[in-house]
Amino acid sequence: MSGITVPQADPGAGYRALKQEIDAAVSRALESGWYILGQEGRAFEAEFAAWLGAGTAVGCGNGTDAIALALRGLGIGVGCTVVTVSHTAVATVAAIESTGATPLLIDIEPDHYTMDPAELAAVLASPPSGLPPIRAVVPVHLYGQVADIEVIETLCRRHGVALIEDCAQAHGAKRNGRQAGTFGDVATFSFYPTKNLGALGDGGAVLVRDSEVAARIAALRQYGWRRHYISDEVGVNSRLDELQAAILRVKLAHLDAGNARRREIAREYDQVLGSRAPRRRKGSEHVYHLYVVRVTERDQVQAKLRERGIGSGVHYPMPVHAQPAYAGRVALGSSRCTETERAAAEVLSLPLYPELTDAQVSAVCGALDLVRR
Repeated sequence: MSGITVPQADPGAGYRALKQEIDAAVSRALESGWYILGQEGRAFEAEFAAWLGAGTAVGCGNGTDAIALALRGLGIGVGCTVVTVSHTAVATVAAIESTGATPLLIDIEPDHYTMDPAELAAVLASPPSGLPPIRAVVPVHLYGQVADIEVIETLCRRHGVALIEDCAQAHGAKRNGRQAGTFGDVATFSFYPTKNLGALGDGGAVLVRDSEVAARIAALRQYGWRRHYISDEVGVNSRLDELQAAILRVKLAHLDAGNARRREIAREYDQVLGSRAPRRRKGSEHVYHLYVVRVTERDQVQAKLRERGIGSGVHYPMPVHAQPAYAGRVALGSSRCTETERAAAEVLSLPLYPELTDAQVSAVCGALDLVRR
């Protein structure tokens, strides 16, 4: 990071911007004497569900656990196939495998980097041989933009499979006025520090439509307890602690303003980049968790940006199906994830977070000639 004046991400800036409120919330939680599954957690769950406008929120330890708990809450595990994408954080696939389910990875739409509904339709109509029955679909709302979720939802309903939205990068994103996370049977969220709604440590949540499923997930996150110290089924330890819940309550109150600032910065980048700017899906409200462009000779572009003090990142440099832990053993759709592989070779994330100063935004804009080439 030496010489970088505009880092690609800066979670510390998010803390400093709200330091007084966050410190007061942490102090309140510390002084309560109750640090696990207490008042702060319950309040955050209620406030987050109300902000989303649907369902019941259940806090948990992180976004990976949120996906695993969502699957288990719906009874999906060994003997089930779950369809998702390969262009995602490996957490999505790791969570599926942690339940004993079999992942089936399909391709993305090249303009939006989200699940290709056409390939989903094909695998649901004619599942690959040798796999267990498809029981769930996990579209990832990537980079801050909602997938083609209405089409995906229709396909899931038609084929009788569960729809679990991975909203780890889409807090506040909308599709035709509806919040990401309110389309599926269940939705999952990560509160990793760099997320639009980020804790100062790990955290996650599951948003559930059905109250019985919500109660089951709440039990599963704590050893399967519905009665204290009595496990009615095998669960895990994945609880959102009170300190992180208190911090998230502060940050949730500022999330809409933060997302608006992200869109403002994105518009400035768009004006400079013109046709090279990221594509937005018609009818969608992007929240720019990441501002991602595509460039050839990416390493050279990153090096030249670094020379100008501009940080950048790659989300993600290697598709899940190509990574050593998964290569050659994970099932793929008929496309063999060709668009995913093209994207992985070219995507580049530019600095974008609400705390960027106008001077920093101008500095990035001044370096975008490197991206336009």
